[in-house]
Amino acid sequence: MALDNFIFGQCILYFLAFLFSFISVVPLSENGDDFQGKCLLFAEGMWRNENLTVGKQRFMVEEWGPESSCRFITFVGIVSLIISAVQAWRTFFYLCKGHDDSFFHAFLNLLVSLVAVSLVFVASTITSVGFSSWCDAVTGNGAMPSSCEDLQDTDLELGVDNSSFYDQLAIAQFGLWSTWLTWLSITVMAFLKVYRNHRQKELLDSLVHEKELLLGRGSPVRRGSEATEHSGMI
Repeated sequence: MALDNFIFGQCILYFLAFLFSFISVVPLSENGDDFQGKCLLFAEGMWRNENLTVGKQRFMVEEWGPESSCRFITFVGIVSLIISAVQAWRTFFYLCKGHDDSFFHAFLNLLVSLVAVSLVFVASTITSVGFSSWCDAVTGNGAMPSSCEDLQDTDLELGVDNSSFYDQLAIAQFGLWSTWLTWLSITVMAFLKVYRNHRQKELLDSLVHEKELLLGRGSPVRRGSEATEHSGMI
């Protein structure tokens, strides 16, 4: 029963990792389409007076963010989505069949979890820092009367669709950090499984060793009794 509960817990965590990864990938893909492949993370720009007589200001992007940043976080989200889906199906299959991982597979799952939790953490950090940098630029470091969220309702005249950028990146941040917390929990459980399997392996080796010692101690006694019986017959 305890083993079934442990595998069931792993299955739930993998499903949550799949769900949160999906939540992060969808808005990132939509944002990429709306901005026509341009990355707003770490983008630099400032407000400038377009018409001195009217005093109209326009936001000018001096440099878009590196495309590698947006591609990386989208790639990590997709990888997390695929791995969590495969692992969720595998643990669900094990739960139904009553199987458990061998020591090698448990150790392999631990390595995969460590890689996943590291990649998702980096992607989450890039998203949060890069989006904060964009909001600082588009609000003039707080000099503008509108907040970053309010500015998504304003046409910034950048040649892209900026009507949902704040909602998209906010949802992506939530999905990525939730995915990281889920993978962190998965990593802890994977470590516990490796530790438990290692202890069981040590216990099994100890029992085998004790059995060999008992058999080794018993064999001279058996030979002595056989010799006594043989001499008595003579």
